[in-house]
Amino acid sequence: MGEKVNLTHGHIGATLTKLALPIMGTSFVQMTYNLTDMFWVGKLGSNSVAAVGTAGFFAWFSFSLILLSKIGAEVFVAQHLGKEDEEGAKNYARSAIHLNMFLAVLYGAFLLSMRHPLISFFNLGDPEVIGLATGYLSIIAVGVLFSFINPVFTAIFNGSGNSRTPFLINLTGLGLNMILDPVFIHGFGPLKPMGVYGAGYATVLAQVIVTVIFIIIMATSRDSFFKINIFKRIDLSRIKIIIKLGLPVGIQNGLFSIIGMVLARIISVYGPEAIAAQKLGSQIESISWMTASGYSTAISAFVGQNYGGKKYDRIMKGYFSGLRLMSFIGIFAMALLYFFAVPLFTIFINDPITVEMGASYLMIIAFSQWFATLEISNQGAFNGLGKTFYPSVVGIVFNLLRIPMAYFFSQDLGLGLDGVWWAITVSSIFKGLVLFAFFYLVVIRKYRKTGEIS
Repeated sequence: MGEKVNLTHGHIGATLTKLALPIMGTSFVQMTYNLTDMFWVGKLGSNSVAAVGTAGFFAWFSFSLILLSKIGAEVFVAQHLGKEDEEGAKNYARSAIHLNMFLAVLYGAFLLSMRHPLISFFNLGDPEVIGLATGYLSIIAVGVLFSFINPVFTAIFNGSGNSRTPFLINLTGLGLNMILDPVFIHGFGPLKPMGVYGAGYATVLAQVIVTVIFIIIMATSRDSFFKINIFKRIDLSRIKIIIKLGLPVGIQNGLFSIIGMVLARIISVYGPEAIAAQKLGSQIESISWMTASGYSTAISAFVGQNYGGKKYDRIMKGYFSGLRLMSFIGIFAMALLYFFAVPLFTIFINDPITVEMGASYLMIIAFSQWFATLEISNQGAFNGLGKTFYPSVVGIVFNLLRIPMAYFFSQDLGLGLDGVWWAITVSSIFKGLVLFAFFYLVVIRKYRKTGEIS
């Protein structure tokens, strides 16, 4: 099962789809992890959802650190395998793992030592929510090594063209999480209910099992590429190259998380129901953007291998093929979120105030879905070429604009909480349009003139 796949040959549409479907499935697995937690936590009430959502911001921020190693693993493995340099790909995979483990230990220690001031930043006001959020964050911090390393193992497989194996492994973790969530949260037999904390324990245990399976699959693989000895000497020169590539993406994602925290403070004025609505709404919305992110990863691996093999015509055909499918995903998500906002929300929570706020969120955010898929697909293509700077700059600029726009729409225009939702939507529309314009100017126009991509 653990074998690499050459993406520089074969029918483009079939190759890209075969690669993309398991990656999209892996994204759905991650999304379902979150929705499963929210489904069972939602049964405990809005305070519990607000607590998990608040602590979840720091799990969200951790992904910016994961990206420092994940992007490098994905891109450099793909590019070196495209050049038929297996040893080089293997060395970059090892260095990405070393960097990832170091960052995981550092971040876990930071969360544990700073959990109280971190939660107090949100000015939640409700002592019960504050206590639950602090406890949940402590549990997540203890298991942070496993939540860090699994995306990098997944990236190594994806970069090699093998997206099926990480999908099946992550699916196993999801199945375990779905079983453990209700058992740990609500209790079963002699096991007492643990409430919000049970959701944290279930997630950590599932992640541990996923890590163990990855290690077993790689150690027993018939493909020598996956037999990566992490106990070899740390290569600082390669780690620096990996950081250089991943840093713009990491900064973008980190700022995105921080901006989300600032928006959460603005939203908190409207009560814990508003926080719960935003958190749950963003999880439901992830149906579209995590699907798009999965396809974006496939585009990145496809572009990376073909760029390494200097097959530029194949890159462009793959790019436009991906763009067409992503457009379909965006339009479908737009219709789903707008017309089924209330039914989608009531699956997870019954509080009428939270449902009303959340449905409004989904209906407004629906208008940005096609543009969001446009942004994400172009980001994948840029990443595959090793040009992470452009999508990062676009993301940083328009994400930062969300803060003044949120104040302007909600207060100056008198839209209240809906004004925050409109700020998110408008900025997403601009991100999609501007990044596509950059890709056209930087890559497509040059290719059409010279037949090459630099």
